[in-house]
Amino acid sequence: MLRELTLHNDVKQIELLTEFIEVLCEELGLDAMLTFNLNLVLEEAVTNVIMYAYPQDEDHTMTLKTWTEQSDNIIVFELKDQGKPFNPIEEAPEVDTTLSADERQIGGLGIFLINKIMDDVTYRYEEGSNILTMKKNIKA
Repeated sequence: MLRELTLHNDVKQIELLTEFIEVLCEELGLDAMLTFNLNLVLEEAVTNVIMYAYPQDEDHTMTLKTWTEQSDNIIVFELKDQGKPFNPIEEAPEVDTTLSADERQIGGLGIFLINKIMDDVTYRYEEGSNILTMKKNIKA
């Protein structure tokens, strides 16, 4: 099972992403909490590309591919864009979750959530593209 979604760098595209994830999770028979968490993770990742990868006045696209591995026990999401190189694993600011929301610095919470929710997160820059790969065991 391979699914693919192309999105423009416009926050209005989040609605298409949400619909894509909900249909996918329904087809896989995933429960509401896992569906919510996957939606949260992907919305964070896509929003970061929309907000930071490209100049705001230019139209660009990104591609989200998803498939299952290991007898359908693991779902994989690969987000690919041609924006500014940015490794969120190494370059995102460290988040101090012991501080209140008012005391915390802006930024970094999205990748923190992605790392908390997903089982494996990797980044690579290849042939002019940022590629963020996120895996989740959906049968655990």
